[in-house]
Amino acid sequence: MFLKYSLTIRLLMLKNKEINNSVYLPEVAEVVSTQQLTDMEKYIELKFKEPGNFDFNPGQFIQVSIFGIGEAPISISSSPFNKNTIGICVRKAGDVTSAIHQLEKGSYLGIRGPLGNGFPVDEMKGKDLLFVAGGLGLAPLRSLINYVLEKRDDFAKITILYGTKSPEDILFTTELELWKARKDIEVDITVDKPGDDWSGKSGVITRLIPSLKIEPSNTYALVVGPPVMYKYVLLELQVKQIPEDNIIMSLERRMKCGIGKCGHCQINGVYVCLEGPEFSYHKLKFLSEAI
Repeated sequence: MFLKYSLTIRLLMLKNKEINNSVYLPEVAEVVSTQQLTDMEKYIELKFKEPGNFDFNPGQFIQVSIFGIGEAPISISSSPFNKNTIGICVRKAGDVTSAIHQLEKGSYLGIRGPLGNGFPVDEMKGKDLLFVAGGLGLAPLRSLINYVLEKRDDFAKITILYGTKSPEDILFTTELELWKARKDIEVDITVDKPGDDWSGKSGVITRLIPSLKIEPSNTYALVVGPPVMYKYVLLELQVKQIPEDNIIMSLERRMKCGIGKCGHCQINGVYVCLEGPEFSYHKLKFLSEAI
């Protein structure tokens, strides 16, 4: 209740449109729905005071503020075609994200953004797309996947690979089943530690790649997941001879202030918040601390 009233007061302070457009000050958004995906991840749908004015590209992120506690960078998980709301998938991992998890329908929070650069969707048109998502990495890729499915005729073959530690860690289970039921895309899921009730594939996600039939020069690989996954996925993609410029990886875990002021996202002079968080492997391989 305190957060709700605090944000209402904040909104009244930001009536001046010129001030409200500052990249340093958040816009107020209302929580319209929440869904507990796993023990640690929650999906939250947000609505701005003026729906329809928030345009973003798949792969961009926002700064989410809980006034009196702080803010955190979080990737947008929803499709940019949904103009009325945006969705974020939040892992409980600190004070801010724990406070976000406590929000209910009708609560308010602050948003700065959209920030960063998204995936190169125009360059990918007409190409085969290979999505490789590990754990929470499905959240930012979900925005791009739904974008691509909305414009299905603009893209060629679509393959989605998803891996988690256990069946209990799988995100967006209902949506994954809908994707698997489609005839125009391929979806493959694996878990590292299957339980007795798991009937799907088991093992690390790299086991799903060797059997794929890939036309290297016509394929874009979109990779998002934990840092340890990148090294081994890259090895498999290189075996498949996918060009380095066509392997797009996310450094979303390095996002900080979003506008390049704090400098904490910097890697060898490259500001992840400004130039990323999506980069081609061709660029990342020259940044020794990136992956």
